[in-house]
Amino acid sequence: MKVTVAITGASGTIYAQRLINKLEESSEIEQIAVVFSDNGLKIYNTETLTPLHQNEKIKIYPNNTFAAPFASGSCTYSALIVCPCSCGTLGRIANGISDSLITRAADVMLKERRKLILVTRETPLSLIHIQNMELITLAGGIICPASPSFYSSPTSIEQLADTIIYRILSLIGIKNNGYRWQE
Repeated sequence: MKVTVAITGASGTIYAQRLINKLEESSEIEQIAVVFSDNGLKIYNTETLTPLHQNEKIKIYPNNTFAAPFASGSCTYSALIVCPCSCGTLGRIANGISDSLITRAADVMLKERRKLILVTRETPLSLIHIQNMELITLAGGIICPASPSFYSSPTSIEQLADTIIYRILSLIGIKNNGYRWQE
């Protein structure tokens, strides 16, 4: 499976970092494409203090190009996860404004009926945000707010973030050992 992870300018890049790590560890994933918005890269570097490097499984694409395989409907990428997803990016995606690689890739996922997961992190929400979430949902995308669960009794920030990461992995069909209620 090939997956794209887009990282935008909302705080919460621990989610992106943990997601990329789990995807990289998965034998079900053959390629991870990563795209940062300008603010996403700044916040990622500030919050994680660990730059992301390309390797045989991870390829980083600039957000100002459309010369990426997942910018076309003929691509073999099966999912785009925008994590974290700013409400500005959410609004552009919801309204079909494909002015960057991230928003074009989201447009492709929606038109091709593939998985689009937006991990929103902002709070509180305005009516405009909620209406944009409705548009994404009606178009076939999934809004997966970064609202971690506590019933697994996490004892670290990483374990708390992983409650969201395991949900994302389940949404794209990747086997994982995340906590399941009453199992």
